[in-house]
Amino acid sequence: MEPSVTYQPRRSILDRPILIAIPILIGLFITRSPFFMSAPALDAAGVQPWADSPIKLVTTPQFETKKTDIFTTGATHMALLHNAILRGYNSVYQQAPHVKPADKYDFIGYALTWHKFVATHHDDEEATLFPKVEEVLGGDKDIWAGTHKEHEAFLGGLAEFEKYLRSVEANAAEFSGDALVKIMDKFQEPFETHFHSEIATIANLAAHPNAPKPGSPEEATASATFKSWGKSTVTKAGTLDVVPFFLLNLDGTTEDGMWANWPPIPAPIKWGLVNIAGAYHSRWWKFSSCAGGRPRKLYALQ
Repeated sequence: MEPSVTYQPRRSILDRPILIAIPILIGLFITRSPFFMSAPALDAAGVQPWADSPIKLVTTPQFETKKTDIFTTGATHMALLHNAILRGYNSVYQQAPHVKPADKYDFIGYALTWHKFVATHHDDEEATLFPKVEEVLGGDKDIWAGTHKEHEAFLGGLAEFEKYLRSVEANAAEFSGDALVKIMDKFQEPFETHFHSEIATIANLAAHPNAPKPGSPEEATASATFKSWGKSTVTKAGTLDVVPFFLLNLDGTTEDGMWANWPPIPAPIKWGLVNIAGAYHSRWWKFSSCAGGRPRKLYALQ
């Protein structure tokens, strides 16, 4: 007697969700990831507008002086962070009057991300970095007196910037690039002053009477303070928005390519932060000033 055979219906691909999900996810990645976006580089002549104006970018103290003490190094890393913010400001300022109607919603998202970057950077300095540096220098609270005043000088304009963008966020057709530029003009001077002078303030702390001596435990503590703050300040601001904004406004070709590998993030992780995390708001990043650590033509000016 032949053994009975239980009939097993042939399984359709539709019964295997993973087989459907994989090509869908790949398709979304290809269409949304910044990795696949066109990024025309600057012309060799370099005559077209780029994100190095109207606010001048900061020269890093380490490039300028060749010093390597903890405060020069800390100021240098702050300068690199500031330059990403300044390229963001310049890319918003230059492109705002030229944004096409179809791109207004995306540009508002890009500009609001810049605001979030600046606001969280300011808050994290005041709440975390400044008090820790004061401790390193024996509790001297006078070192940031000028910096606090500089912050206050542009915060009102920064708030007006956000208020305007929030007012048109729900109806992007009402967005006016000229109106936004007028707001930016109001706080541009104190903003530029602060983002340059803070670098000098930090670098000059090397001459403070309580500055840690080279090789001392206090120096190691101070170095760790700058490093830990630098690692966390951008990532905790927002992995899906501020982090891609930051990385897509970094120019690794500047200062003879000295900072091509800054920040020191493993390449696969950096790639994922831009191209996987960045895919969530992918349409915003066409307005960024760089791609792959290299300057590119500003989208709205092409």
